[in-house]
Amino acid sequence: MTVIVLTNCPAGLRGFLTRWLLEISAGVFVGNPSARVRDALWEEVRQYADQGRALLAHTTNNEQGFTFRTHDHAWHPTDHEGITLIHRPDPNAPAAAPTPRSGPPSGWSRASKRRRFGRG
Repeated sequence: MTVIVLTNCPAGLRGFLTRWLLEISAGVFVGNPSARVRDALWEEVRQYADQGRALLAHTTNNEQGFTFRTHDHAWHPTDHEGITLIHRPDPNAPAAAPTPRSGPPSGWSRASKRRRFGRG
């Protein structure tokens, strides 16, 4: 069994995948292609996804019975003692420090807007 989930991908890619897989919901494709076809489909998805994200899950002979691959996802598969888990970034982690601005702020000041447009 193979499942491919697309998010924000071109419509042409979705049409391409319907040649081999069944689209059961918007952007969710399921089917049972051979491993060779599945890998070829995944390469096409990675090549034509543009700014979109993609996820591939398929059955395999391991402890979990399946494996998955991601493309441009914030969540990444991570091996943990032989079991594949999803590593999600911490939303509470401090963001990168903002870069200091050099010079005065761009745009018009409030006072200059009042003078120009007569609102005061």
